[in-house]
Amino acid sequence: MQTQVLKPKFHVEECLSEIRECLEKGWTGMGFKTVEFEEAWKKYTSHKYAYYINSNTVGLHLAVNILKMLNHWSDGDEIISTPITFVSTNHAILYENMKPVFADVDEYLCLDPEDVKKKITKKTRAIIFVGYGGRVGKLDEIIKICKENNLKLILDAAHMSGTRVNGIVPGTKEGIDVTVYSYQAVKNLPTGDSGMICWNFEEGDKLSRQIAWLGINKDTYARSNKGTYAWKYDVDYLGYKYNGNAIMAAIGLVQLKYLDEENARRREIVKMYTEGLKNNPKIHIVPANYPDECSYHLFELAVPDREKLLDQMSKLGINCGVHYRDNTEYSMYKYAQGTCPRAHEISEHLITLPLHMWLTDEEVKEIIEHVNEFVK
Repeated sequence: MQTQVLKPKFHVEECLSEIRECLEKGWTGMGFKTVEFEEAWKKYTSHKYAYYINSNTVGLHLAVNILKMLNHWSDGDEIISTPITFVSTNHAILYENMKPVFADVDEYLCLDPEDVKKKITKKTRAIIFVGYGGRVGKLDEIIKICKENNLKLILDAAHMSGTRVNGIVPGTKEGIDVTVYSYQAVKNLPTGDSGMICWNFEEGDKLSRQIAWLGINKDTYARSNKGTYAWKYDVDYLGYKYNGNAIMAAIGLVQLKYLDEENARRREIVKMYTEGLKNNPKIHIVPANYPDECSYHLFELAVPDREKLLDQMSKLGINCGVHYRDNTEYSMYKYAQGTCPRAHEISEHLITLPLHMWLTDEEVKEIIEHVNEFVK
């Protein structure tokens, strides 16, 4: 058996057809398909605003950058975040010369509201909540904390494409200032690398579009879309080159059509894993509080000897993963070591099992058999 931990499934002929339209039209950059994808994403999610960007990472940076500017935050002010995430979540805070303050995680590996309360200081300005693995965790409690303490809330929804709570997309909830999605190469809605930033107010969306295009007040598509190329523009901000492009958006448009169907298959695989492993006393399965509506970008276990299991599975051609290392173990975040004991402990034992559209039921059963065999 040979399988990857994460492997995207592209609907190749449909993707090529969409890309061909870009090539034939001669428009592969920002605009055209990016606008079409933004509209499709708004319709799918009910977000009021959506701007297509080149990664989730830049979206998080834009979120912090714009909130800092609009709310007159200072260098050295604090944003509470999680240590169980990809480093881009916390890098986005450092990009703006602010300080990540780490709060511990709960049973869902999302922020623990009780520890978040303990970490709030006079310098706290916002919270970044990561929907780990597509899980919602105790997001409603975090929203309440933000309202009570006049804090802004950024939802890092890198894993949450297709996640719902009682049919509602979490990022559309009142109290969330901005939500950032990922369409990176192995995400549930894969492109090559891209993302979407969705504000809950118009000024945030407008500033994102400008700052992500080097601070220029009219993008090329806007200046070219009325038949006459208007070459004059002004530059109002020191911006970045963060915009998405039509080729990636073309792929995204196709993949979006299959997102719900493929997330349903992910839930089937997770159900098989859960049933097959739940009776092993040595295995802790990371739960989801809305399992029937979770996107399940990841399926993770905590086991006594992670490295041994990784090695044993790898020898069988079954590649598992680790998501994620406690960020306070990295040299640049070591100032926070010891502040999140639960996160640190579980990060030493987490292993991600294969979860993607190429897996057959038979392969899932084989993986379950081997995990139970090796974890005793």
